Amino acid sequence: MVSILQEISNPNSQAVMELSQVSMKQLQQKKDAAEKAKENPFADFNDVDMLAWYIHEQKHANQANDRSMRTKKEYEREIRHFIAAILSHTEAIDVDIDEIRGQSLFKSLESRHLRRYQEWLMTESPYVLERGPYSPATISRKTTILKSFFRYLYRVGYIQGDIAEGLRIASVRKDDRPDRDLGPQDVVKVLRSFRTINHPVMFSIVLVLTATGLRNEELCKLKVSDVKKDRIHGGYYLNVVGKGNKKRQIPLKEKVYDSIRVYRYARGLPSLAESRLDAPLFTTSRGTAFSPSYLIAYMTKEMKKIDSELEDIEVKLTPHVFRHAFAITSRLGGADLFDIMRSLGHEKMETTMIYLEKVFAREKNAVNQWAPDALDEFL
Repeated sequence: MVSILQEISNPNSQAVMELSQVSMKQLQQKKDAAEKAKENPFADFNDVDMLAWYIHEQKHANQANDRSMRTKKEYEREIRHFIAAILSHTEAIDVDIDEIRGQSLFKSLESRHLRRYQEWLMTESPYVLERGPYSPATISRKTTILKSFFRYLYRVGYIQGDIAEGLRIASVRKDDRPDRDLGPQDVVKVLRSFRTINHPVMFSIVLVLTATGLRNEELCKLKVSDVKKDRIHGGYYLNVVGKGNKKRQIPLKEKVYDSIRVYRYARGLPSLAESRLDAPLFTTSRGTAFSPSYLIAYMTKEMKKIDSELEDIEVKLTPHVFRHAFAITSRLGGADLFDIMRSLGHEKMETTMIYLEKVFAREKNAVNQWAPDALDEFL
């Protein structure tokens, strides 16, 4: 079993490819047979089966409501990284397992092993030694995935103890969050700079991201067919499928729509009316759809062309930062918090409030409640 896990933990191995192609039907039949025999449903599962089942299990009748492929890949990557570290850095992590129980690594682990792994990850892992510490947000994400996985194994009875309690709390404090605040004046400066150097591609990307609040992945997945004529209010809107396959309709202001048309002309693409409905709305220079990681890399490279104009902007300008700019600009314009939440596709108000923490802090500062004639000679 350990040798199989070693194969799975290698990102270049065929076993990893097989992991995402495991027949869920066969695993379901194995689970059903165990239930029929009045045994634990996962009695005949091994570690590889459990990993595949946890990642790919269909929980909803409508598969579209299950985890997105991006989330599945993130979970698989993180758990594989954990397995690889446990098997390859056994001594450094101090994985003092005398005997593998039932040929299962997961069943052989205890709380102390997860705690030691977490400590090693933050202080002595190759990444930290080469590049410096992980951000608090990254540690929080890694911890959340592992905690979710091992709590699941315990809940379904595959392992006997809640070993996830060995993981220390890794919540992100407000002060640990990266600064992603970008106000409307900064966005105007970026747009003017790209207009000045005649860069319609970046001009449109920045304008669309800011004026719609789209997530990076949402913009990359847009098709020509997602641009819809608004028969009620006039103009156009975007039909967007967000996290959890939740749909929302985002109005396109006239100049934002025009920037999309100019973008496609600059890329040598057919007009919207002449394009295939399933064609990507935004494409790379090769005519293919952006991937989220490539869009970030492309924007980072192109932002350097206007570095001199952005010297006083300290925020790293990524797609997500312009999503924050949408929230901030909306609030400054008087938009209701609930409307901003729905427009961004957030499920919880708390998430939206994180975007607007500093705006709220300044709004509620006592100085804003001073009488109009307070220190009127100097204010």
